[in-house]
Amino acid sequence: MKSVGSISILHVIFLSMTVIGLKNHVTIIPPLLDAAKRDGWLSVLFSGGILFFWLFLLVYIQKKSKQEPIRDWLNEKVGKVASSIVIYIVAIFLLIIAAFTMVETLQWVNTTFLPQTPVLILLFVYTILCILLVTTSLQTIVIVNVFVLFGVVILGFFVAFTNIQVKDYSLLRPFFEHGFQPILHGMIFPASGFIELLLLLFLQHQFKERLRWYHFTIILAILIGLTLGPLIGAITEFGPSEAAKQRYPAYEEWGLVTIGRYIEHLDFFSIYQWLTGTFIRVSFLLYIVVDLLKMTGDPKRIWQMLAPPFFIICLPLIMLNESLFLKVKGHYILSATFIFLLALSIFFIVVAYLSDKSPKKGKTEKQDMKSGES
Repeated sequence: MKSVGSISILHVIFLSMTVIGLKNHVTIIPPLLDAAKRDGWLSVLFSGGILFFWLFLLVYIQKKSKQEPIRDWLNEKVGKVASSIVIYIVAIFLLIIAAFTMVETLQWVNTTFLPQTPVLILLFVYTILCILLVTTSLQTIVIVNVFVLFGVVILGFFVAFTNIQVKDYSLLRPFFEHGFQPILHGMIFPASGFIELLLLLFLQHQFKERLRWYHFTIILAILIGLTLGPLIGAITEFGPSEAAKQRYPAYEEWGLVTIGRYIEHLDFFSIYQWLTGTFIRVSFLLYIVVDLLKMTGDPKRIWQMLAPPFFIICLPLIMLNESLFLKVKGHYILSATFIFLLALSIFFIVVAYLSDKSPKKGKTEKQDMKSGES
């Protein structure tokens, strides 16, 4: 089961920081602020605390599947037909999620930095880059991620500490300003990111060792921090009302960065952060699709079978009005992601539990038959 191309747990943690961190650091902030206002950070803590217990279900699934490829495990436990249905549903869902990430990033680039560039050209170029990375291997994606993540982290700390001079932490009070209901409503947005930890199980056969509960806990703690950073920053720098009106609060925070009297307008650094994060996230999601459909190591098939559907899914999304796109993403896609992945994890739990029971039943029946013969 251990292959030459296996990746370490540390690389899995770094990959999670980029793939899920981009979503929780950027994508969920606007709808979370809109739903929970200044108490959005409490939604993050509560959702993280609840999903901590869900992590043990992931450990259970991984243990019962014996770190086999999920597709092979499902083939063995529920049959080839049922397994294929589940796998193709997951593949289509991942294509949609990757498309939303791609389109959101390109709309931001087109709005802020390249307003005169046709967005279709940006989509075409970026799709080619992502597919090129997907045609390599998970190990290559991990290596690229390590290099780009270093710069992303450095820039993240830079903007956080530089903007301390304009932060007013009194804006976080009063706590529970509108009661507990808005906080409950906002919990689904960070949870839709945290629950993507389930996606790691689809590539568990390429890990050097099994993920333990404390590995998942470390990743969850990092993701909570990555979510709280820009969220609290937006509230303390702009105020909860103004931050909730912004389309990209994480980007707007770069607009406040100044060093002394003469160094400012450093928001171009955000281009690197967002584009590299999207590059790794989209490539990782597409690689899972490639692995589930058994296309790894076959670049020609990937270009023929994956690139056209992904581009076609992106096309109608990129034609949407930006406000409508953000509304669909905030009100439907984030919630649908949480519901879908939660249902999928429950399905895996049921399969693992029933498959654990059935061999014992068969063994007992065989023992009874032997006893009757004797």
